[in-house]
Amino acid sequence: MGLVVAEENGNAGDYLGRKNKYRRMDISEPAADDDFDDVLNHHPGFDKGRNTRKFVFLCAVFASLNSVLLGYDVGVMSGAIIFIQEDLKISEVQQEVLVGCLSILSLFGSLAGGRTSDLIGRKWTMALAAVIFQAGVAVMTFAPSFHVLITGRFLAGVGIGLGVMVAPVYIAEISPSANRGSLTSFPEIFINIGILLGYVSNYAFSGLPVHTNWRVMLAVGILPSVFIGLALFVIPESPRWLVLQNRVEEARAVLLKTNEDEDEVEERLEEIQSAAGIGNTEKHDKPIWHEIMFPSPSLRRMLITGIGIQCFQQITGIDATVYYSPEIFKTAGIKSNSNLLAATVAVGVSKTAFILVAMILIDKIGRKPLLYVSTIGMTICLFFVGATLAFKEGGLGIALAIFSVCGNVAFFSIGIGPICWVISSEIFPLRLRSQAVALGAVGNRVCSGLVAMSFLSVSRMISVGGTFFLFSVISALSVVFVHKLVPETKGKSLEQIELLFQDPQQQQQQRGSEVQMGDVEHLVPK
Repeated sequence: MGLVVAEENGNAGDYLGRKNKYRRMDISEPAADDDFDDVLNHHPGFDKGRNTRKFVFLCAVFASLNSVLLGYDVGVMSGAIIFIQEDLKISEVQQEVLVGCLSILSLFGSLAGGRTSDLIGRKWTMALAAVIFQAGVAVMTFAPSFHVLITGRFLAGVGIGLGVMVAPVYIAEISPSANRGSLTSFPEIFINIGILLGYVSNYAFSGLPVHTNWRVMLAVGILPSVFIGLALFVIPESPRWLVLQNRVEEARAVLLKTNEDEDEVEERLEEIQSAAGIGNTEKHDKPIWHEIMFPSPSLRRMLITGIGIQCFQQITGIDATVYYSPEIFKTAGIKSNSNLLAATVAVGVSKTAFILVAMILIDKIGRKPLLYVSTIGMTICLFFVGATLAFKEGGLGIALAIFSVCGNVAFFSIGIGPICWVISSEIFPLRLRSQAVALGAVGNRVCSGLVAMSFLSVSRMISVGGTFFLFSVISALSVVFVHKLVPETKGKSLEQIELLFQDPQQQQQQRGSEVQMGDVEHLVPK
């Protein structure tokens, strides 16, 4: 006997205490391929499934548009800073502050983002982020001095902090378990698209007069915000946030749009209500920040994993590599500004292309294998960047420097770049999720800012090559971190992932006498 998918709910489903999609069929009854395809194409559920997947995909795309703003700023500033320095006559220290302060300032947005998204919802927090960023870009575009430029950077940083914190949370909360990894990686994809657009903008407008070109480069960053405004008319609110507000019927309506199986919707809704503590007042006795500051053992493990992977994503030097890629290539031997900016476009293309590889593989082979490939590959490439810059070899050295930097950003995009945000948005309990993810985003932005603001100074002390040797050592430590502290979350619901951080005894008690669906195949004779 074999098991095949069926419309009916069989007796095995009753025995397991849940509805089941399997029925028995004798293998002597072959199903014709043409008949099977005909059934799929005319079955009402098939069209619903396709429409559901398209809807969830569009929601993930629109929610990720804020990430284009961050990516564009990172990419465009790497080239604009050359002309800002020439136009406003700023010092090297002011250059470091201008480049790195956005990451530090964005922590204010990330800190406020957790509470804001709990108060007004994930959707409208994304809208607020776009408005604040637009205001910041407008100030920077018309800035007559360094001090006004910093004011604009402050506003832009707050907007970016809000956006990068809330987008992965929103996508994780609306996505089905089977596709959550690839969909939650969308913000990182759009960051890379933004970086590439920033590099292209640098190259395209570099020929304008010095007083004008960097202003045009920065002003173009307002354009993605227009699409964010349109997106608000398409995307729904997060069903998990709606449950937290006791708007259960609205949450059910959203789940029906984002899940193909109505029975699964009811199951998922029950899990969300249970995780939110609906009907259980004991879960709400302690304030959220009290639970985070004085965590239980399982929550402590979640915080170490979530905040740790966020910090490792940045202290391996990715933002310094992107922000200062012209400086790196100048050290390698490239002289003209146009050639420097052209080389940075190659970095942007590599970073963007390989994020697509991660999106395809993350839900097929899992998070942890990709993290191993990523962190080990980055360690090797960072070492070769350091070696190439330390022992310059003319034209060959330039080629090796470009190849090693492109390899580093490619390995970053395959794993720790997108998966950092996937993991941190998956592992925390529903009631604490936005605040805990905000804390992780703060760690990410602080590390990014510290690296970006200190890169030039550290490079003057130990050389650019020595700085990349240091990044290589830190990247090697990230391999150990992944091995010891990051669990595999592929294919599990957000509520099931919580169990991975409990003690084995707690996990056993939680599971009780449940029989997993995968075990049914062992119970039913083939």
